[in-house]
Parts: sequence; C-alpha cells; structure tokens
Amino acid sequence: MFAQRPDGEPDMDSFELREGDVPEPQHGELLVRVRYLSVDPYMRGRMRDAESYAEPWDVGDPMAGAVVGEVVESESDAYDPGDLVTGNGTWADYSVLDADSVAPVDPSVADLPAYLGVLGMPGRTAYFGLLEVGEPNPGDTVVVSGAAGAVGSVVGQIAKRNGCRVVGFAGTDEKVEWLTEDLGFDAAINYKQVEDYRAALDDAAPGGVDVYFDNVGGPITDAVFTKLNLDARVAVCGQIAHYNDEGVPTGPRKLPQLISVRAKVQGLLVGDYATRFEEASEQLGEWVVSGAISHRESVVDGLDNAPDAFLGLFSGDNIGKQVVAVSEPETTN
Repeated sequence: MFAQRPDGEPDMDSFELREGDVPEPQHGELLVRVRYLSVDPYMRGRMRDAESYAEPWDVGDPMAGAVVGEVVESESDAYDPGDLVTGNGTWADYSVLDADSVAPVDPSVADLPAYLGVLGMPGRTAYFGLLEVGEPNPGDTVVVSGAAGAVGSVVGQIAKRNGCRVVGFAGTDEKVEWLTEDLGFDAAINYKQVEDYRAALDDAAPGGVDVYFDNVGGPITDAVFTKLNLDARVAVCGQIAHYNDEGVPTGPRKLPQLISVRAKVQGLLVGDYATRFEEASEQLGEWVVSGAISHRESVVDGLDNAPDAFLGLFSGDNIGKQVVAVSEPETTN
C-alpha cells in the first residue's frame, strides 16, 4: 500500500506490504490472480497531494496500476475461470477487476508481460503519440528521449517503419547497442557519457530535427529545441527528469526558438484516444507477430520487490518495459 508521501525522490518508506483477505467479486466483476503487474513513471504523480490527470492516491490506499492475470472467479458472462485478461488492478496477489474494463490476453501473440508494454498502455502511447501528434513523414529525422524505455523503444521502431531517420537518447552503452543493433535506430546517444548534447545532435542528426518525442525533459529537451527544423512537431509524453522536483524548475527560456521555425509543441495523454485503442492494439499485435516490432521486458520477481522495481525507473535500471512477476500459472493434476 501507499504508506507516505515522499519529499523529492521516493524511497522504501513510501510503501508498506500488508496481508489481507482475498476480495470477493460482485456482479459484473472478476477475481483475478495477478501474474504480472506494471510499474510506470506516471505513478510518481499520483503520490503528490495535487490535482493532475491521474487521481492522486491517499495515504493508506493500495498501489494500483495495470495487471495481467488469470480469472479465478467470474461474476460476468463475458469471462470464465481460467481466462487471461489485462486491466487496471492493484499491487496484490489477487485483484478485483470490472469485467467491462478488461481486455482478453492471447499468449500466442506474445508472452504475458508484453501486454503491459508494447501491447498495453505504453505501446498505444507510442502509436498515437508518434502518428497523431508527431505526424512523421518519410525522410524526417525523429529524435526520442528515453528511447530504451517502454514507450520510446516502440516510438523509434514505428518511425523507422514510416521511413524516418531515428535518433535515440539512452543512459547506458548496453541500451545504445540495443537501440542501434536490435531495434534499427540510425544513431543513439548515451547522455551520461556526453557533455555537449547539442554537439552530439550535430553528429547524430546533421539535418536537424523534424519530430521530437519527449519522455524526459531537462537539458536533453533544451538541446533538442535548438535543433528543430521548420514546422517541427514536438510530442511531450513525459518529463521524468522533473518528476521528483519539489519546486518548479526554471531552465533556459526556449520558447523564442519555436517562433522562427513555427514548431508545434503538444502534450500527450493516451486516454484521449480511448475510442481507438482497439485499432492500435490490432496493429501493434500484427507488427509483433510478424517481427516488425521487437520488444523487451525487464522482469523483477516477487510482489515484495515491486517498490524496488518502481524506484528503479528513476535510476534507469530497466531496458524496455519494467514489470513485476507476482505469481506462477495455476497447475492442475
């Protein structure tokens, strides 16, 4: 559960593990044994006592997020025990989900953790964020910050499918190698090994930047803004560099640079595209099955290690989607 609001970066004091009775589903609900749960950067915002697009948690609330699991009891005609589903649940061994809000999971398409990544909210965020907000054209240069994460890694691959040159920022040499050798990025920059981001962009994106997909903010974004081309598009998806700031950061004033290039900057919430989720899921599933899009999940074992998995997001421990393995499949004799 959520034990206390953090000052600055969260630590283990923000979490508490408790035991309780297995909940009982009511009409229209499913009792799901959680197999995997998702940890995501946006959850840091829910720890604040402030209004945001995601409702803040009260101290004492169970931690909540996307889960994949097996139906063990159904009070809905839509699902039977043994079915695999994904939806919004809690960090727990068992979670009650509204049957109308879950989606079925097909393990023949991809392993279950992928339904929290490329086939879940992060994949849909990449799909709509790039195609609807970024509006890439063949020949464009697309720069992605947080490129080795769950969203950024999919953004880059979709951009390549659209005939773009793709450059990613990531925080380790292993991530850089994954982006360029496995995912097909044209170039990648280890921002922890580079002192001058603008000079690095001159080498990686000599023709300037047409689309910037921003997951990070901070000095990387400041540098990219100086390289935007005429009519560039910026999709602001996340600002993880600032999620633990206690005050409002004040950096270089970059807005005047948007005037001469007439760049468009637009915030992105994937929920705005909820009526089109099926479209994105079908297309992403086809790309995964065909091998056109690769994916990777970093799996931490054990519900008691979920806080560690969440905190690791802010130190860049994960490659691809960070998930927690909660339970093994049920076995029968």
